[in-house]
Amino acid sequence: MKIQSYDNFQVMKPIDFFLLALAICLTACQDKTTGSPGEIIAAGQMPNAAMDRSGNPQLVFGSGDSILYSSSTDRGRTFSSPILVAIVPKLAASHMRGPQIAVTASGMVITACNDLGDIFSFIKDESGNWSKTGKVNDVDTMAKENLMALAADGDNAFAIWLDLRDGHNKIFGSRSTDGGKTWSKNILVYASPDTTVCECCKPSVDVKGDNIYVMFRNQLMGNRDLYLVQSADGGNNFGKAEKVGLGSWALNGCPMDGGGLALAKDGSIKTVFNRQGVIYSCEPGKEEQELGRGRGCTIESVNGKNVYAWVEDGNVVIRKPQGMKKNLGAGQLPQIKALNNEHILCIWENDKKIHKAVIEL
Repeated sequence: MKIQSYDNFQVMKPIDFFLLALAICLTACQDKTTGSPGEIIAAGQMPNAAMDRSGNPQLVFGSGDSILYSSSTDRGRTFSSPILVAIVPKLAASHMRGPQIAVTASGMVITACNDLGDIFSFIKDESGNWSKTGKVNDVDTMAKENLMALAADGDNAFAIWLDLRDGHNKIFGSRSTDGGKTWSKNILVYASPDTTVCECCKPSVDVKGDNIYVMFRNQLMGNRDLYLVQSADGGNNFGKAEKVGLGSWALNGCPMDGGGLALAKDGSIKTVFNRQGVIYSCEPGKEEQELGRGRGCTIESVNGKNVYAWVEDGNVVIRKPQGMKKNLGAGQLPQIKALNNEHILCIWENDKKIHKAVIEL
């Protein structure tokens, strides 16, 4: 910046005032990220996160045949060294398939699937030790796609997965009312009248009391669209599946992209999904809204507003409630969790390492 001298003081030219004001504005408007974007937590794949009752994130991921667990006590700024939960021979931990974690009133529960198609559960006791509690699927080796999800509220936990017990993929589920110690007889959540649901897309689940919300990609009349189905009695009965959004994706194949589901504080349902490489947000019964382009999307409701993450050109991006986007660097399969009303945690995988960033909204 050039400064012109006039006797005993200095005066900036008008253009310099403009440049200085622009620099101040750009600095003030910068996105703020706590810690370095892409800070590595540990080596591993397929991270899945849940928030404990103190507002701290709990993390599970896979590494070879090992299920690993790491936790934070400072709202995601740092994470503990990973500890071994269990060794599951032929653990599924890649391509949207990996261990899932949920927080219950009595502790934490993890579900994990092996390549044979069996889902096992593990719980953490008050002493901090993890123990295996049993198998979630009541017919052997039926979750061969290894695509599953888990959520909990209080002591009610609900697991869902793609199930092949009659030779065609359906959405099945199981409920635990004791924090993951035992699991119910398996429940048919949805069966497509066109034989099968989409074979390679991970479903989503959320739980609030006895209300259970399941989103999955269907295969119906040649289209691969997202559908939402709900239960008001803890999963004993599910209502009619409703299509998410108004458009359709005619596709003879699987996009391997299941979308994301979140519940707002007011109980409303928020969704995000990819259709033909375009990311859309939508509430049930309403028209979808375009957000950007990419895949591997997820959503979190923060103080009545939505935050999104997805993968765009190989990079993880965050879209804040104001519409601003932030690029966090190379990666895939992002997850976001609200730390408070002003910050979110983003967890993702890149080059078989687990990355994280805490982002100010």
